[in-house]
Amino acid sequence: MEIGQKVKVFRLRDRVSPPIVKKLGQVGIIQGYKVIDAGIGVVVMFDDNTSTWFFEDEIKPV
Repeated sequence: MEIGQKVKVFRLRDRVSPPIVKKLGQVGIIQGYKVIDAGIGVVVMFDDNTSTWFFEDEIKPV
């Protein structure tokens, strides 16, 4: 996965807040990476100008 690549959120590994659950099935663009306890997360920006991070196994290239 590379910065600028379009990805789709296809699953959520953990329990998350309702606004993040709404991102399921949406397409966004990778903006960067985030170091987390479990490794590296991927920061995704969506059309509504919100962004959040996901594990790499929660997103797939479009």
